[in-house]
Amino acid sequence: MNKITPEIDKAPSRDEAETALSRLRQWAETASPEEVADLDPAIARLLPDAAMSNYPALARAYPEEFEVDEAYKATLPDLQNGPESLIKGARRVIQHVGISNFRLPIQYHTRDNGDLTLETSVTGTVSLEAEKKGINMSRIMRSFYAHADKTFSFEVIEAALEDYKADLESFDARIQMRFSFPMKLPSLRSGLEGYQYYDIALELVERDGVRTKVIHLDYVYSSTCPCSLELSEHARQFRGQLATPHSQRSVARISAEVLCGTDCLWFEDLIDLARRAVPTETQVMVKREDEQAFAELNAANPIFVEDAARLFAQQLEEDPRIGDFQVVASHQESLHSHDAVSILTEGDLFEGDSVDPKLFTTLFHVG
Repeated sequence: MNKITPEIDKAPSRDEAETALSRLRQWAETASPEEVADLDPAIARLLPDAAMSNYPALARAYPEEFEVDEAYKATLPDLQNGPESLIKGARRVIQHVGISNFRLPIQYHTRDNGDLTLETSVTGTVSLEAEKKGINMSRIMRSFYAHADKTFSFEVIEAALEDYKADLESFDARIQMRFSFPMKLPSLRSGLEGYQYYDIALELVERDGVRTKVIHLDYVYSSTCPCSLELSEHARQFRGQLATPHSQRSVARISAEVLCGTDCLWFEDLIDLARRAVPTETQVMVKREDEQAFAELNAANPIFVEDAARLFAQQLEEDPRIGDFQVVASHQESLHSHDAVSILTEGDLFEGDSVDPKLFTTLFHVG
């Protein structure tokens, strides 16, 4: 231990400080950068014309031969698992924290075409207790990858959720998997076939020990305005004036709770349900006879956005495999500069007074 001498303990005068500074600069001018840094790196600032030392000298080449052992890993800092004193902001429970849109190929069972491998976007979150700093995000991915080679069903998703819930010591957890599901559909009259793609998401939520399974489907259809149809026919009948009713591409996001202990609700089943409710689904392969058929189909099924929501709801409530549900419909008007929208919910799962300000903008179909 250094002992403070009476001479050093006494505050130096300005003249003494100037003399000491001059001698320190003289020493620094002749010393090596390493010697300067070893004494005090700040001394290099006393020599404005001298280069700052990178001391200790750091390796610049990537160390390919370096291997990490358990002892080294134990020295690595882990701020997310740090003490409660590191928490910033309010000591509050966080309902959702995790990762969104990590992608990987996942194999799914289908009703009609065996197993399909589809690029899938996964969102995985857990709840975070008020006294915990954070979570290790990579553990969610590692837990999910442990199941990624399996053919997915809700049972496999439950196993993945159970793993990362235990790994992160969390009380609530969620997984959502989004993908584009292909189905080959026939044209209305020409006999051609083409692939229609459906945006689907599987969601598994565990809250307070209760697990809920939900399938989300975006269904794209054409909606012919009943009012416009009647006005067009009025112009033809009373004035001999050719007129066309306005129709527009429309999107319904159907969210259905899948009840436990029931038969499988296939992706194709939910799509068929939507098509029974509103048969004017947009077409893939079209020749002239198909285009004429589509005009006739629209004329036979004119609907307001309120009609669409109720027609989807009628089919959903009649299916014993489905519990709570929600229908969000958007008719993207060709008459108006704005859209016509509706939301219909059944049960507590989807009910809420507040609506996401960007909800309806997510329903634009971009192909």
